[in-house]
Amino acid sequence: MPLKKKIQELKKRREQVQMGGGEKAIEKQIALGKLTARERVIKLLDENSFQEYDLFVEHEARDFDMDKKVLHGDGVIIGTGTIDGKSVCIFAQDFTVAGGSLGLMHSRKIIKIMDHALKMRVPLIGINDSGGARIQEGVNSLAGYGEIFFRNTISSGVIPQISVILGPCAGGAVYSPALTDFVFVVNNISKMFITGPEVIKTVLGEEISMEDLGGAKVHSEITGNAHFYAESENECFEQIKKLMTFIPWSNQTKAVKIDSKLPKKEYIIDNIVPDDPRLPYDVRDVIKSIVDGSEFFEIQEHWAKNMVIGFGRMNGETCGFVCNQPLVLAGVLDVDSSDKAARFIRYCDAFNIPIITLVDLPGYLPGVDQEHAGVIRHGAKVLYAYSEATVPKMTVILRKAYGGGYIAMGSRHLRADFVFAWPTAEIAVMGPEGAANIIFRKEITTAEDPEKMRREKVEEYKQKFANPYVAAARGYIDSVIEPSETRSLLLHSIEVAKQKCISMPAKKHGIPPF
Repeated sequence: MPLKKKIQELKKRREQVQMGGGEKAIEKQIALGKLTARERVIKLLDENSFQEYDLFVEHEARDFDMDKKVLHGDGVIIGTGTIDGKSVCIFAQDFTVAGGSLGLMHSRKIIKIMDHALKMRVPLIGINDSGGARIQEGVNSLAGYGEIFFRNTISSGVIPQISVILGPCAGGAVYSPALTDFVFVVNNISKMFITGPEVIKTVLGEEISMEDLGGAKVHSEITGNAHFYAESENECFEQIKKLMTFIPWSNQTKAVKIDSKLPKKEYIIDNIVPDDPRLPYDVRDVIKSIVDGSEFFEIQEHWAKNMVIGFGRMNGETCGFVCNQPLVLAGVLDVDSSDKAARFIRYCDAFNIPIITLVDLPGYLPGVDQEHAGVIRHGAKVLYAYSEATVPKMTVILRKAYGGGYIAMGSRHLRADFVFAWPTAEIAVMGPEGAANIIFRKEITTAEDPEKMRREKVEEYKQKFANPYVAAARGYIDSVIEPSETRSLLLHSIEVAKQKCISMPAKKHGIPPF
């Protein structure tokens, strides 16, 4: 056959395979408000940068009449491309082909691109849209999931792994996204759950909608499984592209440095924190008064809101921010906020991103519910993460820093490199009100005017302990600073710590309080 005809045949085969499950299946996908797998890849990557692999792979199943079925590409697209000119590896499950179900060859395609990403030290992006394991292939499907989970784990902390849930992600399939660094979900499209509504109804006799069970809002606001929430697929893709500007391509590099910008003039740091320590404020305003261009990219914005985490730039370089949020529960540490902070700290440490901690909290959240939920174990994760981190660590105590919360939030005792405090900082075992009631209980109860005596003792405690100077006198704080000096001192600290080198005890690995 002449070359010209062979090329024509190749083009025809490509067109046929690229149609996935066919026109009717594609129409159904569109009717659900979803893009096709191929459209998703093309929209996310730079124009004309996608190079597809294993286009002609087919399944090898023979049972249950599977030998009579043609599944183009076996329901998944894999390949490489670029985002902002830099290479990435990507796979996208195609729901139009057998519901995107995972069989042996489907999993081998994903495994292939995962191995490629690790070998080439580039980010891996996985677009999930699948009904789960292909039942007709039995244990081969389960084996495929296991191989994927193993590679997620081995790649963790080496290359960024990003999961995009754009359809169902059910059963064992959910554990791959759970093992990756960042999970993106879209309202009314994303669904993640271990057991579906039908199973719950059969086993428990309870009726629940798929959206209420594991929709985008559930995982963004309640479970914390999702890091970014969007109203549309296009918005989701823009979020991914923005994230990629902040993170390095592997643990052997640093995030790309860009030109530095001064914070916007509208964020005046001296005016953000109220004089009255009982009044709340938005810590994100403090962050925006510090970072370049006042640009802060928040992560897990809708979950555990008493903790704020995310990326900002200082002198053009990416930094991770871990901050108590006084607007919500006074910024206390609890089960969820501890998990949120600890995981982000470990991500920053794995990928060479300096950590800036802004502190204002009354401590750990008390209560039977928190104790029974394991606040001791979860709270210890923050202690472990800060202690383990070897990247530059800078801490600024803005206001309250009481008890275990003071220690946990990047204190000098957990080897923060630089610790600063504003004059408004209150550092003590507990708040002045509670401390005075305990220490001076006898004087208060026996006084002619107990309330007047209590106020006097509270003030006495404040003067003696609830200020930054006691800690500064012991060297636990490097300097008490004016709020307006915060950015310049942080910039200086980051520059000084660039060549930071720490030797840790030789060991296989530690044992975090998972």
